[in-house]
Amino acid sequence: MQAIRVHRTGPPSELRLEEVERPEPGPGEVLIRVSAAGINPPDLYARTGMGNIPAELRPPIPLPFVPGTDVSGFVAGLGPGVTEWAAGDEVLGLLRFPSGIGTAATYAEYVIAPVGDLARKPAAIDHLHAAAIPMAGLTAWQYLTEIAPVEAGSTVLVNGAAGGVGHFLVQLARRAGARVIAVASTRHEAFLRDLGADEYIDYTTTRVADAAKDVDHLFDTVGGPDGHLLAPAVRDGGVISPVFFGDYHDDELARREVRVIGGQVRSHGGHLGELAELVGAGALRVAVDEAFPLAEAWKAHERAERGHIQGKLVLRVG
Repeated sequence: MQAIRVHRTGPPSELRLEEVERPEPGPGEVLIRVSAAGINPPDLYARTGMGNIPAELRPPIPLPFVPGTDVSGFVAGLGPGVTEWAAGDEVLGLLRFPSGIGTAATYAEYVIAPVGDLARKPAAIDHLHAAAIPMAGLTAWQYLTEIAPVEAGSTVLVNGAAGGVGHFLVQLARRAGARVIAVASTRHEAFLRDLGADEYIDYTTTRVADAAKDVDHLFDTVGGPDGHLLAPAVRDGGVISPVFFGDYHDDELARREVRVIGGQVRSHGGHLGELAELVGAGALRVAVDEAFPLAEAWKAHERAERGHIQGKLVLRVG
């Protein structure tokens, strides 16, 4: 089969299309014929050697490796004892995350998946949109249901609201009964208002902390060294939930009794099935900014590095 492999860490040009041996499923696994694979930030981090992750949290990445953890496709084979799925079933999944960075290997024509990581693909959407759901959707879902739930009637600020995780957070927070303020760049206003954002702040023209006050809960999907610039928007005693590492000036947060509550998304077929049902019913939208053929995975990573993405980037495989 064909797959994208990385033999050494570096720029997007290190993503090479190669012929590799097709894998075989073991007990508790199925073989998936890949139709589409989602592009996620950890794919880029792995390709570049995880240099932006604190050393104590940095997982080892084997070389060479096939990137990718998000998949949508068809069950093509069953491992011993598998009864949960049948050949021909259409499925999607976030595979082996977080432990499987560098080994889940979804940038390929076939991939092995643990049965518990999979959910049934909604018939109402195609594989490109299904592949855009798993990591981003599960991150938003697990934050709002387990890690840092929001209360109905609270005010939620979503930074990076137009991106993969952000556009799910906007919709799911609204479903939870929160008032949502979406922060993004200029071109995303109509998109975010259409998703249900109550208020929109263009960070390219407006200082967020000047436009938003007394926010109960900040979800920051951007993070980075400038995270502290958002902190004044959060009320004393409020919550900041960083989806990526950020510097929020911890001493000042402690003085104001602002809590930082974060966590790590994990593979979970049950949660993904609930998300997929919402998508299939039209209650949750999935945005795909652009799709690339498998052979042009390097172009997809170049596009990802430029940022300002509306929803998700996806690889078209089958």
